[in-house]
Order: sequence, then C-alpha cells, then structure tokens
Amino acid sequence: MGSQADGDGCTAPDAYLMRAGYALGGDDGCIANARHHAAAFLDQAGDEHHLPVSARVKDLTRLVVSELVTNARKYAPGPVLMDLRITARAVEVVVWDSDPAVPVARAADAGRIGQHGLEIVKAVTEDLFVEQEPVGKRITARISLADTPSDSAAGSRA
Repeated sequence: MGSQADGDGCTAPDAYLMRAGYALGGDDGCIANARHHAAAFLDQAGDEHHLPVSARVKDLTRLVVSELVTNARKYAPGPVLMDLRITARAVEVVVWDSDPAVPVARAADAGRIGQHGLEIVKAVTEDLFVEQEPVGKRITARISLADTPSDSAAGSRA
C-alpha cells in the first residue's frame, strides 16, 4: 500500500500502526495458533498504541482468522501465511494459500451443513477482497475498530 506518513511527518489515517506475519504449519493446531496470534496482536495494539480494541473486535477477528485459515488449510496444499495489520480505524486479516481458485460464497441454505465460512466472513467484515497471485491467492478481510451504532446504543442504555 502507500506511504505510512503524510508530508508533515504525521501518521496518515490509514497507515499501518502495527503489522505482524505468521507462517502457519499444516498440523491440526495451526487454526488455534492463528487465533492465539490474533488475540495477542490485538492486545499489543491496545497496549502499545492505545487503540480502542473492543471485545467485539477481538471476537470478530478471531472468528475471521478461524474461518479463513480453516478454508486455506482445507482446500489448499502446503503452507498458509497470515498477516495481521492494524490502522487507527480497522484491523486487517490477510491469509495467503497456494490454491489459485477464488472462493465464492454459496447461496444461503439453512439446511446445508457446513460451508458457510465465506458467508460468515462477508457478513462480519467491512471489506473482503481476493487477489490472485502468481502462486495462490491472498484474501484480505477488514474489520472496523468502531463499534456499531446498535452496540453503542445498547452500551449507553445498560
């Protein structure tokens, strides 16, 4: 992406304040490890950058990580790479795998067991996009750090 500082030397609104990359093995524990990395990353962002990382954001991020890493592990041979990035406004979960096929959310079907992961990710993220690469693909999911209006209203009434 672009530069992380504007002409005055201040951090641009969409500049990455933190970024961390992880190579995830193909073993059964890699999904749990990915969720653990995401939680630790968000804790660090709150501690070091005083970002408003709510419990909702932490839960949604762990959910997105779990769904994207599960799909990568299930459908793509080889390693899975995860990059976590955070700006003043959003956290981004980026997952790379070796399968070049672009995933497609299936039509809603309450009777279908499983295969709802991409539907879930699309529903809880602010933005979701897939980039095909010379080898494999990179999926980026962006989760807003701002609480939704209904969350804020509920919090103010409690």
